[in-house]
Amino acid sequence: MPPLSVVRLKPKTDARRLRRGFPWVYDNELVTDRRTKALAPGSLAVLEDGAREPLGLVAVNPGSRIFARMLDADPAAEIGEAWFAAKFAAALDLRERLYAAPFYRLVHAEADGLPGVIVDRFGDVAVVQPNAAWAEALLAPLVAALVAVTGVSAVVKNAGGRARGLEGLDSETVVLRGAVEGPVPVEMNGATYFADLLGGQKTGLYYDQRDNHAFVARLARGGRLLDVFAHVGGFALAALAAGAESALAVDGSDPALALARRGAEAMGAGARFETRVSDAFAALETLGADGAVFDTVVCDPPAFAPNRPALDAGLRAYEKVARLAAPLVKDGGTLTLCSCSHAVDLTAFRAVSLRGVGRAGRRARILRTGFAGADHPQHPELAESGYLKAVTLRLMA
Repeated sequence: MPPLSVVRLKPKTDARRLRRGFPWVYDNELVTDRRTKALAPGSLAVLEDGAREPLGLVAVNPGSRIFARMLDADPAAEIGEAWFAAKFAAALDLRERLYAAPFYRLVHAEADGLPGVIVDRFGDVAVVQPNAAWAEALLAPLVAALVAVTGVSAVVKNAGGRARGLEGLDSETVVLRGAVEGPVPVEMNGATYFADLLGGQKTGLYYDQRDNHAFVARLARGGRLLDVFAHVGGFALAALAAGAESALAVDGSDPALALARRGAEAMGAGARFETRVSDAFAALETLGADGAVFDTVVCDPPAFAPNRPALDAGLRAYEKVARLAAPLVKDGGTLTLCSCSHAVDLTAFRAVSLRGVGRAGRRARILRTGFAGADHPQHPELAESGYLKAVTLRLMA
């Protein structure tokens, strides 16, 4: 095996956070000459500090803002099937302690030691998102190790999402191992969901909201629930399983709502479930004009602020959601507002949510602040890994 290339921090770049575990090196932090710019995306290199002391083994992509991703503190580590197997075994041990059934996020990127890699498990099927060039280049040993450690019979490569585009990667979703026949049923919080692993959003289901689904479901017992930006019925179906009187799910995707209806029917709750294909803001305005009132309202929109440049517009959008949703909540009812924008921190999200509620003429008390489930661990040096926030408010007139 030929010696690895070396990439080096600029003399004034502080290496202390990398030694503490920060997993990324940006393009403006490295000495970039013709040689380093010519490195193939996804290739491996030894990272050195400004004094030429090795910091670890990295994967590089000269075409990405994140030029290098730390893979191993040992610069001599061999990144192959055995290395991947050790990562998957550690991840699997945690998830099997958390969940009785094999339906969870198995790998949460940097927080599980696999930068840019997402793996969601749906029983005997694993969906892999290799969102970094190095993972795409090493997909064969990655998949071989995944199958060997978990015993799954099918593996899907999901190539959706903006992250792959930033890495210069393709957007083709393909089945790499075995076969996937139709949407996969997933039992969670007493509800039945159907996940489209080949054509749905993300990997097919949002496992990160599992704990928040369960909390809202308890609040919704015996009452009417509105689930806006519902996707495949995440909050609505959990509420029906917990004994909600009825649930209305609103989403812009008819295929997603068709899966939600299929889940409700499978649970025997079809008669208590209604869907509406609509732009969410338009639906909230229409329901408000009609004087509709619900015991429990949930709004779980897509990332309005996927990056820093979109922050101000995203905060305005979150405030608008809160302002339009608040009048739909009965006196003493609850409103749960969610954000999956890593650029929006909890303090800012809570502030704009409360401002929107106030501008709707409602008063609020904060009942709970929720985050992603434990199968989505947070990397302590990477704020982006703790992206999900859910604030549940009790509203009064």
